[in-house]
Amino acid sequence: MGLPRTFVGFSSTDIRYYYLMLAWKENEKIDFNFTNCQLKQELFSTNEQYIKRKCRERINMAGYYIMLIGNDTKYKEKYVHWEAEVAIEKQCTIIGVNLNNARSFDVSKTPSVLDGIGAIFVPFNPKIINLALSEYEMGTSGNFYYKEFVYETLGL
Repeated sequence: MGLPRTFVGFSSTDIRYYYLMLAWKENEKIDFNFTNCQLKQELFSTNEQYIKRKCRERINMAGYYIMLIGNDTKYKEKYVHWEAEVAIEKQCTIIGVNLNNARSFDVSKTPSVLDGIGAIFVPFNPKIINLALSEYEMGTSGNFYYKEFVYETLGL
């Protein structure tokens, strides 16, 4: 099986976490890899329709959608919420990654669009994200998370 084709959605305030994921991917000592379906370059445009069209093209290439969930993600409806809706429509496997290290759905930070759709929620860590990318199959409803023994097995 090839690497998971993944689109990563995040608030602009959390871009450093996205860059850290890319660094994990490049570090041969960290077992973490995926095919990055992000836009190849930043869109220097204020045209919302154009930006959304370009994002939809990239999400349509992906089988997985990771949402980095930070302090303000819940309120980023113009793009982050919209990207999640496109990923759901496309039937991507959804992985919510909590930047506050919560190991399950965090109602105070997670956009409601991900609530109860069958997504899995994990903390920001390469081992557990890698596990979700390689083993999780999207549910049809509910919010999923890994049990404590999974984290223990991974040494977390």
